[in-house]
Amino acid sequence: MPDKAQSGMVYLVGAGPGDPELITIKGRRCIARADVLIYDYLAAEALLGHARPDCERIYVGKKGGDHTLAQGKINELIVAKAREGRVVTRLKGGDPFIFGRGGEEAEVLVAAGIPFEIVPGVTSAIAAPAYAGIPLTHREFTSTVAFITGHEDPAKSESKIDWAALATGIGTLVFLMGVKNLPHIVAQLRNHGRPAETPAALVRWGTTSRQQTVVGTLADIVTRAREANMGAPAIIVVGDVVGLRGTLQWFERRPLLGKRIVVTRARAQASELTERLAELGADCLECPTIEVAPPDSYAPLDCAVADLNKYQWVVFTSVNGVDAFFQRLCLQGLDARALGHLRTAAIGPATAERLRGHGVGTDILPQTYQAESVVAAFAHEPIQGQHILLPRAREARTVLPEQLRAMGARVDEIPAYQTKTSHENADQLLSALRAGSIHMVTFTSSSTAKNFKALLPEKEAHALMQGVTIACIGDITAETAAKLGFKVDLVADVFTIQGLCDAIVKYYQAR
Repeated sequence: MPDKAQSGMVYLVGAGPGDPELITIKGRRCIARADVLIYDYLAAEALLGHARPDCERIYVGKKGGDHTLAQGKINELIVAKAREGRVVTRLKGGDPFIFGRGGEEAEVLVAAGIPFEIVPGVTSAIAAPAYAGIPLTHREFTSTVAFITGHEDPAKSESKIDWAALATGIGTLVFLMGVKNLPHIVAQLRNHGRPAETPAALVRWGTTSRQQTVVGTLADIVTRAREANMGAPAIIVVGDVVGLRGTLQWFERRPLLGKRIVVTRARAQASELTERLAELGADCLECPTIEVAPPDSYAPLDCAVADLNKYQWVVFTSVNGVDAFFQRLCLQGLDARALGHLRTAAIGPATAERLRGHGVGTDILPQTYQAESVVAAFAHEPIQGQHILLPRAREARTVLPEQLRAMGARVDEIPAYQTKTSHENADQLLSALRAGSIHMVTFTSSSTAKNFKALLPEKEAHALMQGVTIACIGDITAETAAKLGFKVDLVADVFTIQGLCDAIVKYYQAR
């Protein structure tokens, strides 16, 4: 990419068809580089997270029949922001040059003398059929495909679509923005020679967790679409390749498709749960109710690290505790060798894995991932008079240190980090709850449950959670959630992220 010119720089970027992972690497880089991000209705919301915190974000809402700004005003906005000497990323759903009016915007930039680049995107014309299990070409069916607008410029005096050529000369036809005109499209194709028994399909919200597909023939697709209440945004596919969907469909078989699930973990830790749920078909709304922050002072932890020789054990209760401990260890010029004389215990496989990443094994890994299980595991260890270092959250439960002391150990409970309440995406969460679009909320710790409850307006809390499933990672979290007034619907048998995902799938399959 060129350096920002004095007159600014504009990137016309295709955001892809809806699945945020289908953005190109260059497209994502343009979002991250932008001083100003101008985006459309169909640009996946998750993509905005790649923008810098100081990036100016402007929604122009190009949606069928509902434009926040007319195209002319959008053109003026792009030019004006670029003339301020800023990097402007114009984020457009699909591909800018496939019925995206990117050509018009580029012409305006040329006329204004503003440098620009085109960053192609994955068009829904290809992606939506692929996610529906419909290959647009196939050696046994057809080698030709055409993309057609289903919504021509209303200012045109007559159609420029050659219906006769399309109906009989092209194997697969893909219409974009044509749901409202479906009866007209079907009539034109049949009137110009396309057989009534030709397979046809509509794919709505393609590549997203809201994807819906209706299949029929030109003889009945209008009726089937009406019965299914199909609306925009959707693409229409006509051709024999539609018949392959019965064999090749894959995306809509995902067990959590159509479920919108709230992830309440801290932002830095949410990605693992979000990614696994998304792979299962869920639409995840990340609403971190906690954020991990440094303790009020690192002095106690630094003193403990400097005096490791006095300890016989170090017990890690979380990944955050491991990270904070080794960060302070490195700042003192030390590494894993400083723990050579120590024995270690970890709660949970994720904590043990993070510890192994620093070159340190785990002597005790309890069968379940709670403090009580660590206490049970220590029952077989001679810890009478042993000195134990416990670096963990400032506000952690007292069960573990109390029980270890009762067994005769000396325990130094050191704050390695603290959790604070986060209100990130709280407004979006409340809007979604009020709209009834949330199916499930996940709690991965007691603190996430407590802070989530604090986000709910007291007078609305009960009504907002009506019909919302509550999933907890373990018994302690579930107990906390229940005390807060939540009806807990499921608790993972295995207290890990994978265990929670397995429990969620099992829950919905049973229903």
